[in-house]
Amino acid sequence: MGAPRIAVEPGSGRYDSLVHAVRAGGGEIVELAHAEALVWADAGRADLLPAAMAQAPDLRWVQLPFAGIEPFVPHLDHRRTWTCGKGVYAPPVAEHAVALALAGLRHVVAYGRAHTWTGPAGRNLLGARVAIVGGGEITRELIALLGPFGCTVTVVRKHAHPVPGAARTVATAELHEALADADVVILALALTPETTGIIGSAELAVMPDHAWIVNVARGRHIATDDLVAALGVGTIGGAALDVTDPEPLPDGHPLWTLPNVIITPHVGNTPEMGIPLLAARVAENVRRFAAGEALLGLVDPDLGN
Repeated sequence: MGAPRIAVEPGSGRYDSLVHAVRAGGGEIVELAHAEALVWADAGRADLLPAAMAQAPDLRWVQLPFAGIEPFVPHLDHRRTWTCGKGVYAPPVAEHAVALALAGLRHVVAYGRAHTWTGPAGRNLLGARVAIVGGGEITRELIALLGPFGCTVTVVRKHAHPVPGAARTVATAELHEALADADVVILALALTPETTGIIGSAELAVMPDHAWIVNVARGRHIATDDLVAALGVGTIGGAALDVTDPEPLPDGHPLWTLPNVIITPHVGNTPEMGIPLLAARVAENVRRFAAGEALLGLVDPDLGN
């Protein structure tokens, strides 16, 4: 059996690291017309994917670049195997979540904006109670990073299958109970119809008034208007957001000026961090594809994640 025939699109010349990864995994770079697998490199051009697939009658596997695949969901089918970047970017995203949690709890954002010497404020992450919503690879990385801080971690996920390292794992039906006991709430879950707006006024109301919410998942997990209202009256301590709804967050939006908000522009994983990680995943999946083994980061076309 020869090397698997793989196309890297759109425009393989723009993505040398992925071309090298395909070859490192034992694949042969070919034009679309001859491809049995496709590595899609541009997350911003999902609109070009259908036309590309139409040029590849023998296509059996499509590798998507990010863990979040919302723009590609309309194109998923059962004729092909689909994979994405699930778990690939977990280490840098988890690191960013811890940085945001520390900055919020330790009052760094307010100190950074101050123009005069101010009094002491803030709380420890050391020994804190942390609720992580989501049970995937980011959560596992977070648990490892939070270990030295002695945090008590509660994981909230669709089904209450235990997550190693968590003090407890509960189902989504017990979300309010987990939020009520948290100093920090970190959102690290996939965006689906069921998780859109999972944090709204009712959820914010049960959180302690000192608690910070950290979102490194998707902006639409939080009802933005409800969050602005809660932050304005001190329902919670603050919000650290790497993602927003809408995104990019428009100039003049109230979140920009609230004193208890940290916003970073969706940089939990930057290209410099992510490209080597994606290349390693592509190389491994090409090797597995050639060997007839199960691929990593499988996508469920029915669930869209």
